Amino acid sequence: MKTLHSAIIGLTLFAGAPVAHADVITDWNQTAIEVMKAANVAGNPWTRSMAMMNVAMSDAVNSVQARYTRFSATVPVAPKASAEAAAAAAARQMLVQLYPDQKAKIDEAYALSLKSIPDRAERTEGIALGEQIATAFYAERANDATNVPDTYRPVTSPGVWVPTTPPVFPQYALAKPWGLKSADQFRPGPPPALSSALYARDFNETKDLGGAKSTKRTAEQGEAVRYWTQTNFTPAWFQAAAQVGAARGLSLADNARLFALLAMGLGNCYILEWDAKFHYNTWRPITAIRNGDMDGNDATVRDASWTPLNATPMHPEYPSAAGIVGGTGAGVLQSVFGSGPVSFTVTDLFDPKLQRRYTSFAQLADEQSAVRVWGGIHFRNSLEVGTAMGQKIADHLVGNYLKPTPRTADAR
Repeated sequence: MKTLHSAIIGLTLFAGAPVAHADVITDWNQTAIEVMKAANVAGNPWTRSMAMMNVAMSDAVNSVQARYTRFSATVPVAPKASAEAAAAAAARQMLVQLYPDQKAKIDEAYALSLKSIPDRAERTEGIALGEQIATAFYAERANDATNVPDTYRPVTSPGVWVPTTPPVFPQYALAKPWGLKSADQFRPGPPPALSSALYARDFNETKDLGGAKSTKRTAEQGEAVRYWTQTNFTPAWFQAAAQVGAARGLSLADNARLFALLAMGLGNCYILEWDAKFHYNTWRPITAIRNGDMDGNDATVRDASWTPLNATPMHPEYPSAAGIVGGTGAGVLQSVFGSGPVSFTVTDLFDPKLQRRYTSFAQLADEQSAVRVWGGIHFRNSLEVGTAMGQKIADHLVGNYLKPTPRTADAR
């Protein structure tokens, strides 16, 4: 596993902005965050775990309430069971299966969840239901290819040095996605030719704005880079979902669906993104700019000592994970809350005083893309292509999964 500081992860869901209406769904998302922090889990496995837990909780709630269709309808419904108990039991069972070494922490949270649910037959039935759903779903995802050995082979010539730090989770390029036929379903076309005007545009923008010694990057842009350097893009969307969902007073079933769609979508980002990245294997700006005399483009000029403001991640450049996460996160949340003004705050994991405030989901998505240029680790086109991929992921999931049941649609 990568360490918390070296991998692309941030783990604070709700810090810095009080949640007015916490329920079993948001409670267990926070517990999952704490469990994975204690287990030192980061990056791609983090998103997989969040998807597995949230889908299990959504299926558990809708096995009782039948508000929305279930993602995996293999367990009989139980309309007399407690939906809260079912969701808590599903979350607990999933996390214990994923992180058995954290069982004490998980069981402590579970006891707190059950404390507020009357100890009657409904609770007992809900517990059994949730455990059954999580066990079945865990088994269903056991062969999703996320646990295959890392056998990535750096391309080189005999005797020629290559970086020896391995890429981050390259096996996720082969993983089973959530609700999609394959990891290459939305694979984009190739990146711009090195000789193109588009490549030159992006090369020069990142060179000017993203260098460690840039004089063209504004102080505000630098502050944004500083925030997003420490906190991963993915947890920010869970913070946004929790805060806006609380403000809108979402029901248990609505909240379960929201978090399941969001978790599946963001889980897909780190599968489809890795498929495309390792398919095209495109160089990062630090390599491109230091070799600007070798790209065949008269509009690019080499800077032999250029260094990005951000440390360059250990995986290929095209397309951008920041773009695809933003496109997916905004797409899912806008499908639930609309595209109008909202208000929420995201808080850094390591420094609670370091926060960013937004008035729309699009604003968050735009900034978390732009900082990758300002930080010198991405090209603009990669962000734009990633955003379009993310929107396709969101549209597909929202259009095909966890749909309102006829009874729910009639009630509206």
